[in-house]
Amino acid sequence: MPLADLGDVQLTYRLTGPETGPAVVFAHALGLDQSLWDAVLPLLPPDLRLLTYDLRGHGGSSVPDGPYAMGALIRDAERLLDHCEIRDCTFVGLSIGGMIAQGLAIKRLDQIRALVLSNTAAKIGTPEIWHRRMDLIRAEGLQAISQDTMERWFPRATLKAGQHKRWQDKLEGTSVEGYLGCAAAVAGTDFYTPTSGLRLPCLGIAGYDDGSTPPDLVRETVDLIPGSRFALLRRTGHLPPVDQPQDYAGALTQFLKEIGHCG
Repeated sequence: MPLADLGDVQLTYRLTGPETGPAVVFAHALGLDQSLWDAVLPLLPPDLRLLTYDLRGHGGSSVPDGPYAMGALIRDAERLLDHCEIRDCTFVGLSIGGMIAQGLAIKRLDQIRALVLSNTAAKIGTPEIWHRRMDLIRAEGLQAISQDTMERWFPRATLKAGQHKRWQDKLEGTSVEGYLGCAAAVAGTDFYTPTSGLRLPCLGIAGYDDGSTPPDLVRETVDLIPGSRFALLRRTGHLPPVDQPQDYAGALTQFLKEIGHCG
């Protein structure tokens, strides 16, 4: 998998599809990596140029010393898109990835023509909640929060069937420094005012059983952007690309067609 050397950070990424195709960029959730999108990508129209990447501190990307500011995560995405010569993309961000999407649209509208804000919000949790979680991780490791996280991320049926295990292992295998660095970025971010100034096509996607970013929170955020669309997916929680990839790809494809971003 290619590695983009951006100076202070090296990001692992994957770029597929025709060079002249409309670009769609994907940013994953905290504690995971770009494999979050593996079940969705093959279901999308073949004419698209698809870019996935690992956030700093995650997956195969480097782990700079933390904490990280949200501005650094946004700058990483901005420089990666420049590195890959991508402009006018649709940016799909899930959870922290959706915060990065909002920030990048605010900063670089030349890079982004449309947003998909998935299982995310302009503000997620409170600084107090995040700092308590971070203190627990420093003391006991990511295993201390992984089971509770799975219960917020997945519907009961998914947990009962054990289908969450791969993702729990991935969370527990994340660099503690990388997780804490990105958690600090989320804790310090409130995009309500800047996001309300955005004027571009936007789709919000929420999972009915999402305990981390409930549907009402996602809808509240996308409603800040005039003319935005909203899709509520059933039988899924915080990670619909994992347990409902066909529904997720369907909602995404419909949006891309509506805005003329694919054939």
